[in-house]
Amino acid sequence: MNETETRLQATYDTLHAMPEVGFAEHLTSAWLAERIGTAGFSVTTGVGGTGVVAVLKGTEPGPVVALRADMDALEHVVNGETVRVHSCGHDSHCSMVLTAAEELAKAGIRRGTLKILFQPAEEKLTGATRMIEAGAIDDVDIILGIHLRPIQEAKTGQATPALYHGSSYIMEATITGQTAHGARPHLGINAIDGAAAAVQAVNAIHINPVIPFTCKVTKLAAGGATLNQIPDKAVMALDLRAQQNDAMKLLLTKAEHAIKAGAATVGASAEVTVTGGVPGAEYHPEIIELAREAIRNVLGETGLLAPVVTPGGEDFHNFAQARPSLKAGYIGLGCNLTPGLHDPAMKFDRSALINGVNILIHMVEKLLK
Repeated sequence: MNETETRLQATYDTLHAMPEVGFAEHLTSAWLAERIGTAGFSVTTGVGGTGVVAVLKGTEPGPVVALRADMDALEHVVNGETVRVHSCGHDSHCSMVLTAAEELAKAGIRRGTLKILFQPAEEKLTGATRMIEAGAIDDVDIILGIHLRPIQEAKTGQATPALYHGSSYIMEATITGQTAHGARPHLGINAIDGAAAAVQAVNAIHINPVIPFTCKVTKLAAGGATLNQIPDKAVMALDLRAQQNDAMKLLLTKAEHAIKAGAATVGASAEVTVTGGVPGAEYHPEIIELAREAIRNVLGETGLLAPVVTPGGEDFHNFAQARPSLKAGYIGLGCNLTPGLHDPAMKFDRSALINGVNILIHMVEKLLK
């Protein structure tokens, strides 16, 4: 390994050993801030909570290009013990972005500005929004992200120039009926009946079958300790996913209508709330083409994959939604990752990380030099 690869692997070892969950990335953000500061970047900490923004300006006017890496780990229960693990590879994303930033700083930025975003709480799906609210992308013209991919999507020596995450939202509802004695059900409105009707209505939702989507109930609870009483409350939750943002808007509207209409069939009412979610990927064609060029340059033609569609969600896509003029791109990096993301036993080929570094460097150099 050369000096850059050795430093990259050491960076990964350090970050991997300090897993912290969303908005608690105190050690991680402090370490990253100090390290990137020594590379010549001006650094702002505490952005959107625990986020870090680092800026390096060129000598001539030009675009502002941002590299974004998520910092947070996940909690798992392993052998009866709650542990924090970097099971989604965010430690590797920070390692690649930091190393790319250091190499770019060494070479110098001729024009424009390079901005590094170390983002908190991607797993909570709110970290990007918090950084947006803090003004982190107000001046950004182009934003790039990167993520390790499971072996089923990409192997070591391969990368996709566009990883198309789907839109993902959570909807919650409270069904309200009327309590009554179990001997006199006609005097009440059974919230369980209303919830059951709502579930059936949700299951009957259809949108254009050409667009991948799912809409399913993932929680249903009602009743209490008194088993001879008609329950007047039921709560339910839905997980909704669609590969296109317009399809998600329609799906959310249909799901809310289905829940309210289903509950109404027994005389119950429903209060429906969308409690969180992320939009689907929308990338700029110029950035996808630049990513193709970078992958060819680093991995050769055989390493260039077609765009990959995945049903998973990513809060990176809030950046482009909040700033429509933003040109966004997102690399999916092959690394023989098994058994899968979010598995506490997740492992991957660490030698692939330098590929991600070189792809990012190539893209930024083309944009700023």
